[in-house]
Amino acid sequence: MRLTHLPTGRLAALVVAGVAMLAPAASEMSAKISEDSSASVSVIDMVETVVGTSAIDELVHRVQIDTLPAADAKTRYNGLTDADFKIIAKELGVEVAAIKAVVEIEAGPGMNGFWAPGVPIINFDRSMYNRFCSKAQCKKGAKGAKVPDGLKGYPLKEWTQLVNARKQNEQGANLGTFWGMFQIGGFNYKTCGCSSIEEFVRLMSHSELEQLELFAAFITNSGMVPDLKKRNWAGFARKYNGTSYAKKGYHTRMATAYKKYKSQENKK
Repeated sequence: MRLTHLPTGRLAALVVAGVAMLAPAASEMSAKISEDSSASVSVIDMVETVVGTSAIDELVHRVQIDTLPAADAKTRYNGLTDADFKIIAKELGVEVAAIKAVVEIEAGPGMNGFWAPGVPIINFDRSMYNRFCSKAQCKKGAKGAKVPDGLKGYPLKEWTQLVNARKQNEQGANLGTFWGMFQIGGFNYKTCGCSSIEEFVRLMSHSELEQLELFAAFITNSGMVPDLKKRNWAGFARKYNGTSYAKKGYHTRMATAYKKYKSQENKK
């Protein structure tokens, strides 16, 4: 699924709880984030304007950066391994079957994050690009940007749009694009535990394990891990997929996928 919003979580709770300095409009904005899947407001950005960067640094779970064994160099773009899932499950303190179930439903059964080595799956969104051009810290264009070689069809179309936008405003283009197997908007880079949009893009382009690490940081900073630990699929889906989760059966599909992976574990 395309993640166009930042679901409410522990940082959103900080906003709503207020911590005294917040204006009344903050709680309305937080509610809008969870209700309106078209919203692109980052709760972390909203809190940062109130409590400051240093306070945010203490609250935000930073993304884990993994060093891939040399033997995995040729396969890091085309499949998550059981070892990858065990790494993430241990970091989050959840069952391997639980994280596998969520990944299958949110990333699709193929769990694909790349179109080619070093070329992540993307969806360039013109409206998001237009929105974030003015918000980019650096508005310079990458004049020498080039489309990756070997792409055809839809991947070529999306990367051509992204590269053309990068030539005008590189940061705005990256912020307004949806990345990797989870299609997380670049504007959510802070919620994914990254210090900059450049770090976010670099990790998205490094390996499927790093894409999974970014997802793990995202659900941690959005307050979803407790639901995952309890296997509260409805609670997790409501926060990640929005209030329409039940109509699309996200929670029931996660429950079914969990039973499948748990059964596979028990047979080993």
